[in-house]
Amino acid sequence: MKSNDGQRTLKSSETTLAILDRLKERDGARVTELAADLDRAPSTIHSHLTTLKANEYVVKEGDIYHLGLHLLELGNYVQNRKKAYRISKGYTEQLAEESECRAVFVVEENGRGVYLHTYSGKHAVWQYSTLGKRFCLHQTASGKALLSMLSDEKVKTIIDRWGLPAKTENTITDSDVLLDELEQIRERGYSFNREEQLEGVKAVGVPVTGPNDEVIGAFSVASPANRLTGEWFSEELPSIVLGVANEFELEYSLS
Repeated sequence: MKSNDGQRTLKSSETTLAILDRLKERDGARVTELAADLDRAPSTIHSHLTTLKANEYVVKEGDIYHLGLHLLELGNYVQNRKKAYRISKGYTEQLAEESECRAVFVVEENGRGVYLHTYSGKHAVWQYSTLGKRFCLHQTASGKALLSMLSDEKVKTIIDRWGLPAKTENTITDSDVLLDELEQIRERGYSFNREEQLEGVKAVGVPVTGPNDEVIGAFSVASPANRLTGEWFSEELPSIVLGVANEFELEYSLS
């Protein structure tokens, strides 16, 4: 088999990774369930699970396999691998406190957004963490902020790979409309999400860059739509996010 960049991949490794993904989706599964889901022989699935269990990537509870805590160690390493990732944690929390909204810091990887840090403010939309969750960039304020830092050619490449799927009736699904909005974001320095990812929720996003203008990530805040209205949504909240983003960029450049 071949990857998206044309490189050859190992089918056995893909099966192992698919098992890990399916165990997460199912919150644990039996050998027969995984075999049916992945269209593999039970003996093949059992061999993969035995290897994963021996290396502490999965655990077995009765006849059900679950993801093991060894993955937590790997996840913690990934979340803190880069200096920017470590610095952004405190600023995400600060942003949640100042805005009283749910604040997130996201990065782009392989053409999609990834939630790296999340904090709930006083008027947060939801309390559970979406840490590590991937999403289509065009659907969110933080994602559009990230896209605005890329060339139109790069944006079109991302669209070709992931499309422009709709999450709500307000999601942008036309590439020309998206490109026009990205140009507006570049001019003003921040983005809006007007119930485009989740009905009843609005958000504001701001991209952050390093000393050499490399794109690092984006901060955003979200809250119920009925709270984000008027100048608070159009001017005051963007000012708060811009301020925190500027503080982050300053510390990053000096550290």
